[in-house]
Amino acid sequence: MENRFYGPNNRISHRDMERYYLPFTNHVLFPNREDPEAFRRLTKALNIKATLHSTQLHLEFTVYSVDIVLCPFNTGFLTIRTEINPDQKVAYSQALEFGDRMRHLQDTNKLDLNTVIECNGCSYNEVEDFVFQVVTPRVLAFIDRSPMEGAHFEKLPFFMDERMFVIGFCSLPEDCDITVLHRYRAGRLDGIDLLGNARVGASHIPYMEHYCDKFEYDRWAPNTYYLTDETNFICLTREKKENSNRLANQMYGEYYYGLMLNLFHRIVLLKLSIAYSQVQLERKQEHTQDLIRDITCFSAKYYFVEIVAQTQGREIFHQLRNVYGNDELFEDVKQTLNDLYKYQETRTSKQSSYLLTILTIYTVISGIYGMNLVIEDLDGSFNWSFLMKYSAYQWIAFVVTFSGLAVAFLLVIGVLWQWGRDFIRRHNKN
Repeated sequence: MENRFYGPNNRISHRDMERYYLPFTNHVLFPNREDPEAFRRLTKALNIKATLHSTQLHLEFTVYSVDIVLCPFNTGFLTIRTEINPDQKVAYSQALEFGDRMRHLQDTNKLDLNTVIECNGCSYNEVEDFVFQVVTPRVLAFIDRSPMEGAHFEKLPFFMDERMFVIGFCSLPEDCDITVLHRYRAGRLDGIDLLGNARVGASHIPYMEHYCDKFEYDRWAPNTYYLTDETNFICLTREKKENSNRLANQMYGEYYYGLMLNLFHRIVLLKLSIAYSQVQLERKQEHTQDLIRDITCFSAKYYFVEIVAQTQGREIFHQLRNVYGNDELFEDVKQTLNDLYKYQETRTSKQSSYLLTILTIYTVISGIYGMNLVIEDLDGSFNWSFLMKYSAYQWIAFVVTFSGLAVAFLLVIGVLWQWGRDFIRRHNKN
């Protein structure tokens, strides 16, 4: 199992990976039983051979395996492990272009329009078609498309701009200097332009240096660099083959889970923020209660401040968290929780005040009148004709009696109804 899904030259140790993370995270990342509140990873070996064609590019590649990771809060990840055929002579720009083209699920520019994937004698004009017809043909039916009801052009609820997140590993020759240009292009996945030249998204060297200072992890420079952009996580190395394979194994194992956990944090925090903006506080109180419960559950169970035991892993994890702005999003969600609590407290206080006022009025009136005037007339068999003889004060006592009973019954029915709805919602949610 440890070397079945990662290609012929790579393997990960499940035991070492479990020890890499702190013990209190294992029940979420590596559950030993079926648990809907944990990450449930489903992996299938594929070994699909295909070719990516474009105007300037013809690269054979292999899809070794695919992951479907089911996560709490109705989220999940689809991971496709792909490697360019090592028997080909691949330039650095071509490798970056391959990553950039493969991550665009739908055609969004001229480079995408010129890209075709061939597999088993069939051609696919969009990466989305290749993914959902060849790699995961049965997944599309299970994707919840309800968030797309208000959209005109979106077809699927992708996280960001119809692009997949790229986690990549590039092994360069040992005598190659990894310059600031190499690192900047890796962070931006700048591959090849329409004319076949190396594509660079900037021309100002100080800007590139500032970008690298912000988004790179250079503990093992000048031999190895990690770039952590918002849309990709790339390792560049010029180490020898043995060390290079070890670094690739880390990208498949420890760093893969650290990246996935950070992406999970970001997605859920954004979902909670959007849910707060859409919640109808006055009309749908159950949605407000669900949002309070979700924020509390996420804060308590999933938002770990520290998850990695080793120094380098901890530093890379925090680098990813800083790039995604998870701490700022979390502070915003905590403020949302405080606002919801204040709103609930104010609303409950008003409801209690209104109810207390009504009951006080009934108590005062019944205390002044005494209910004996009406109660005695209702003993045994009676004829409603006695109401014709009532004075104004007796009519008031009569109305207070029956309206008070009606209010009491309505309060009991309302409490039972609310309790039943809460019980059913909690049962369905679990």
